[in-house]
Amino acid sequence: MTDNTGPLQEPGGLADSDSEQSFQRLVLESRDVRDFLAELAVRAASRLSVRGNTIHSGVTVIRRRKPQAVAASDAAARVLDELQNGFGDGPCLTALRKRTTLLVPDLATEKRWEPYVRAALEHGVSSILAVPLDLSGDAEAVLNLYSGCSNGFSAEDISTAEAFARQAAGSIRLILRITQLNEAREDMSAAMQSRTVIDMAIGAIMAENRCTRDEAFNVLTRASSTRNIKLRDVAASVITSISGEEKIPTHFSE
Repeated sequence: MTDNTGPLQEPGGLADSDSEQSFQRLVLESRDVRDFLAELAVRAASRLSVRGNTIHSGVTVIRRRKPQAVAASDAAARVLDELQNGFGDGPCLTALRKRTTLLVPDLATEKRWEPYVRAALEHGVSSILAVPLDLSGDAEAVLNLYSGCSNGFSAEDISTAEAFARQAAGSIRLILRITQLNEAREDMSAAMQSRTVIDMAIGAIMAENRCTRDEAFNVLTRASSTRNIKLRDVAASVITSISGEEKIPTHFSE
């Protein structure tokens, strides 16, 4: 892990660009939650880095009980996050589970999480600061900060990181909810498309076999079960065989 020597942000307090309004603007500008968290990691690393002490930052999110290294300020932070998730334990995951800030000032003297600590030391890390993000049940996340220096985080750095996390948390909750709504909308759209194709196939079977709707539906379900193919795909093949069209057009209003 190397240190930059160029001019960097002086420590002490958050820059005006990291106001809640700025994070909310970032939500609107981000393509998705991963894009937003990547920018968050870059900003956190930039705020805490000083000449001779470059900070590397990552964000780990737990959804469905599985930790994922979803964003990082650089390749070094991503490797460190993925290592910790691979071991299943470490300071950042501990901070996330206990929902409290955790500082490891000197990994060389740390006795906890031995497998991960050894790996982190091999990657040039000497101190770690982990700050949980309060997402109010939407998911769980932690801001992971790494330094190549022993005692690389001062009390002022901790306060700065915690303030940064508080300001970012509300916007993360917002973008997660937007993502969930988009996913629900896409699921609904897919369900409506499937229903349309199935209804079209049922109508075709009824016309061809002069049978009832229930009987036509039973024909589809038996074919789906026998061929181990999704019902929608069986219905699509029925429509294709009749119309000769590979792509089945569906029309509905959102």
